[in-house]
Amino acid sequence: MKVRKAAVSLAAIGLISVGAHAQEAGTLKKIKDTGVISLGYRESSIPFSYYDEHQNVIGYSQAFMAKAVEAIKQKLNMPNLGIRLIPVTPQNRIPLVQNGTVDLECGSTTNNAEREQQVAFSTSIFVIGTRLMTKKDSGIKGWSDLKGKTVSTTAGTTSERLLRKMNQDKSMGMNIVSAKDHAEAFAALANGRASAFMMDDALLAGERAKATNQSEFVIIGTPQSEEAYGCMMRKNDPEFKKVVDGAITKMELSGEADRIYQTWFQSPIPPKGLNLNFPESDEVKALFKSPNDKAID
Repeated sequence: MKVRKAAVSLAAIGLISVGAHAQEAGTLKKIKDTGVISLGYRESSIPFSYYDEHQNVIGYSQAFMAKAVEAIKQKLNMPNLGIRLIPVTPQNRIPLVQNGTVDLECGSTTNNAEREQQVAFSTSIFVIGTRLMTKKDSGIKGWSDLKGKTVSTTAGTTSERLLRKMNQDKSMGMNIVSAKDHAEAFAALANGRASAFMMDDALLAGERAKATNQSEFVIIGTPQSEEAYGCMMRKNDPEFKKVVDGAITKMELSGEADRIYQTWFQSPIPPKGLNLNFPESDEVKALFKSPNDKAID
C-alpha cells in the first residue's frame, strides 16, 4: 500500500467527531456512510510500516493491511473506497483506535491481555522475541552485563515495561532512555549515548539494516518475552473483525504470507536496498500453518 504522507494532514481535519458514530453503528456502517476508511500506520517501524524515499508508506504490515482493505471494499461493494492514512505512535495508537479516529491499525503492535481489554486484535501477523542490540566491541554478552549501563528502548512499548521491571526486580542500576521511536532509540546506541538497545528482534534487525556500519552491531540475549503482532480495531465489532481476520487468515494458509515475509525480511528493501537477513522463525511458521488471534503474555 503506497499512499503519500502529505495526504494525511489534509485529511485529518474533523476525525475525532466520528468516534461515537463508529461505536454506535459499527465500523463497516461508518465506512459505508462516510466513503472512507481510516488506517493507522507507524512511520519508522522497519520493515513493518515506514516511509520509503518518496515518503510513501510501505512495509510488511502494510501488505496485510492492504489485503484487509481489499476485503472490506468487496464486502461493502465499494471499489473506490477512500483511504485516509493517519500516523500513530506507541503512545497514541490505542486511544486513536478507541475514539474512532483510526478504524484499523497495522504496524508493530503487540497483542497482550492488557491491551485486549482496550481494543480488539486481528489474526496475528507476526511473532517476535524481545532481545538486545549492542556493538560487537561493547563487552555485553547478555542481560546480566547491563548492570550500571545506559540502555535505550522505545517509549510506550512492552520492551520498555519489561526493561523497567528487570531494573527494579534485579536492582541492576540501569539508566533507561525511553526514545520517541525506534530510530531515536537506535541513534542513542549508534552514537554511544547508550550501551544497548532493547526491542523486538525483528525491529532491531530493521534498525541495524539502516546503518552504514551495520556489521558493527549484533543482536544478542535470550528473548525476555515472545509476542504476537496483530492489527488493532475497536472492541465489540465482530462483523468488521470477521472481514479483517478472513483476509489475513487466507494469506497465511495460502502461502502468500510466506512470500510477503521473503520480500521484507530476506530480500533487499527500500530505501537503500538492504537485506535484513532475518529468516522465518519456527514461531512464525507455526502461525502461518495455524492462524489465530491469541495474545501471548
